[in-house]
Amino acid sequence: MDKIKEILIGTNNVGKYKEICDLLPKTVKKYSLKEFKISSPEETGNSFKENSFIKASYFSKKTNLICLSDDSGLKIDLLGGLPGIYSSRWSGEKNNFNLAIKKVFKEMQKAKEDWRSDDNKASFVCCLTIFWPNGKKFSSEGIINGKISPKKIGTNGFGYDPIFIPKGYKNTFGEMSPKLKMSIDHRYKAFLKIKNFF
Repeated sequence: MDKIKEILIGTNNVGKYKEICDLLPKTVKKYSLKEFKISSPEETGNSFKENSFIKASYFSKKTNLICLSDDSGLKIDLLGGLPGIYSSRWSGEKNNFNLAIKKVFKEMQKAKEDWRSDDNKASFVCCLTIFWPNGKKFSSEGIINGKISPKKIGTNGFGYDPIFIPKGYKNTFGEMSPKLKMSIDHRYKAFLKIKNFF
């Protein structure tokens, strides 16, 4: 199998771009969408896998490069799996995750007033798709279980990191060093299944 020497990281999310670049070997040449000034396609899929495929195939066809795209989100048991594939949409047009986090707390409160005592199970899911210009494709999924923190803590990471406490830990992703987070999280678990391509 030919190893991938250069790749387009198919995301306009700065946090995701950095994390994906940090997971990939240093020898791989990485391109950012900024270099091509491409905006993201509409995510019309019904799953993380479908949405990551939509993005990877779209960006690959636009640039004729091999593309790696990520679709990921937070699933909260009490909310029946929401925000799920709508995780970034909950942050509004300006991607304001303070708003998204407020919405999470509000919806959980609506579903169960004393959710903070124990009804706060959640998981982060990441699906990574590699798409080649010749139409070949490969997807992998990573999941990390945990719970929602009763309040927002920590300034590291991005998105919902300040309210997610992974199972077996006491701190939120927002409190963890990027190195620790990246060695246990959903994106890392998905990456382990595709790393042989690099």
